[in-house]
Amino acid sequence: MKNAPRHHAVIGAGWSGCAAAVTLAAAGHRVSLFEAARTLGGRARRIELDGRTLDNGQHILLGAYRATLALMKQVGVDPAKALLRLPLQMRYPLQAGAEGMDFVAPRLPAPWHVAVALLRAKGLAREDKLALARFSTTARWMGWQLHQDCSVAELLERYEQTPRLIRLMWVPLCIAALNTPPERASAQVFLNVLRDSLGARRAASDMLIPRLDLSALLPDAAADYVTRRGGLVRSGVAVGRLVPGNNPGNHPGSWSLENRQGERLGEFSGVVLATGPEAAAPLLEGLHDTSTLRALDYEPITTCYLQYPHPLRLPAPFYALADAPERQAWGQFVFDRGQLGGDAGLLAVVVSAAGQAIADGHAALAEGITRQLAADFGLPALASPQWTRVVTEKRATFSCTPGLARPDNTGLPAGLALAGDYVAGDYPATLEGAVRSGQAAARLLAA
Repeated sequence: MKNAPRHHAVIGAGWSGCAAAVTLAAAGHRVSLFEAARTLGGRARRIELDGRTLDNGQHILLGAYRATLALMKQVGVDPAKALLRLPLQMRYPLQAGAEGMDFVAPRLPAPWHVAVALLRAKGLAREDKLALARFSTTARWMGWQLHQDCSVAELLERYEQTPRLIRLMWVPLCIAALNTPPERASAQVFLNVLRDSLGARRAASDMLIPRLDLSALLPDAAADYVTRRGGLVRSGVAVGRLVPGNNPGNHPGSWSLENRQGERLGEFSGVVLATGPEAAAPLLEGLHDTSTLRALDYEPITTCYLQYPHPLRLPAPFYALADAPERQAWGQFVFDRGQLGGDAGLLAVVVSAAGQAIADGHAALAEGITRQLAADFGLPALASPQWTRVVTEKRATFSCTPGLARPDNTGLPAGLALAGDYVAGDYPATLEGAVRSGQAAARLLAA
């Protein structure tokens, strides 16, 4: 029997909050979505810099992100137009003397796409290719499961991966997926990501690069979806307090919300708390044990934007880069935004797990990256951009370490549910993890 419609609040309009709000609205409930910032999207949002529309971080999605892709379609965003779909690849700019490889999976059924890509790969020796094949075969045989979690570095040593393959394939994939260095990253979570991409159908391993800014990719359309169904979206409103409802006639689990000035924001049948853990902990203080939330550590992500004259165009939309901290070559991936619907000549260079990279300041980081690009692509002009901006999200993700105890919804007071990419689940801090968590929290309240 379908539950009667109720009025629910969602605190936080990041990707998990948007997923929760859409799920509740689709089930016929009235939704009020509160966001402290002026722009929707949380840690994956649009920003304005010097009159330019950019993102607070360059993202790659995967074909395995089924929940995210379905949600985009649900709110009216066409993934085929909004995302550039490329086959699984790890391509480096192979200039004379540059370190790198060229690995591109053909559009063949799994697992033949990886096998053929290995045969054709440039820059890998026979022992590198055999090591990768051995890793994939053994992981499939094990069902992508470990008896006990360990670090990714330990896992790669156990699987006898070659130093070159570790440096050019596994380390970049680990840092891109978990935003945690392999010496500290959870091997089991890494295997979960590989299981749903390399270990699934061929399309699941495709790389999807946004053509739209991150707020337009989902949050803006999700907000429109909610308002069209009678909901309310309030940006620039920070919730400061959760108060258990005690008015006569309220059902158990109802809650009042107040802003940071103590002003009442309304009474709700249930609340999805979809903020980051650092904001969720104070709201739950005195209502629930917040020790797991407060125990999380964080990793930064930095994106360096570089504008060059408009004729500049990379041979492909994005490349992997061989980072080398000893020479301040911090870049790990570079994206040609001009090939993704952005300004021609605009490059975005990503530095994940960027704590060491930003230690000497943004100017030094950008200078090191431009030297790196000029050397790796053999184009001296890349050392002299017209315009440079560095964007760092200091708490971009939680540090995804082995055996990490992540918060969940066990024991929360009635009418409350926690959502976010840090909430317990198979995935690391990814957009897919956020969307799945938001949908699960909404279903929990709607039940």
